[in-house]
Amino acid sequence: MTHPTDNIEFASLLCSRLCHDLLSPVGALNNGLELMADETDPEMRQRCLELLGDSARTSANKLKFFRLAFGSAGGFGDAVPTHEARVAIEGMFAGSGRVKIGWLVGEEMLDKLPVKVLLNLALIAGDALVRGGQLDIGAERRPGVTEIVVRGEGPKLVLDPDLRSALAGTLPVESLGSRTAAAWMTRNLVTGAGGDIVLSAPGEPMLLFGASIPDQG
Repeated sequence: MTHPTDNIEFASLLCSRLCHDLLSPVGALNNGLELMADETDPEMRQRCLELLGDSARTSANKLKFFRLAFGSAGGFGDAVPTHEARVAIEGMFAGSGRVKIGWLVGEEMLDKLPVKVLLNLALIAGDALVRGGQLDIGAERRPGVTEIVVRGEGPKLVLDPDLRSALAGTLPVESLGSRTAAAWMTRNLVTGAGGDIVLSAPGEPMLLFGASIPDQG
């Protein structure tokens, strides 16, 4: 594999992750349209329309999230309204109804880098709540630094060891793939800015991520 710092190679890994996450709702849209074409029963057609609406909303929510988490979008200048991040996170987990979001961010605006880190850490922690639970997200600006804390708690926590290694900076380059690319990117965004990421130990009853990001410029 090409070294992950190669922009094209790394972009392809993130694109693979995005396509994987969009495959299910987009596929459901296609299936729903095919059913609509052959269905004549009014009640069934209404049910198809409801399913199409759900799939369309899920697709749109995922795209909004990945636009902020992976892309260069958002905000004015170098800052992003935190409301946009909150809407993106809530939309990402709204479909399952299993994850309750606790939003503990008092700032109205945050720099783009902390927002990307916050979104990616929230996604990793939320995905680790395999049976649902509570996902609390906090961020605070202090003089010269932005502090981010993400906490996940639920009946079953499963954080893939490779994702943990990617966040901790111990994942071998040759093991990097589409599943771990976002976590690897998050780690490198933070350390590249002179900050650090800390993780709770394996086996703890809750999952805790912390990131400290010095102000840039």
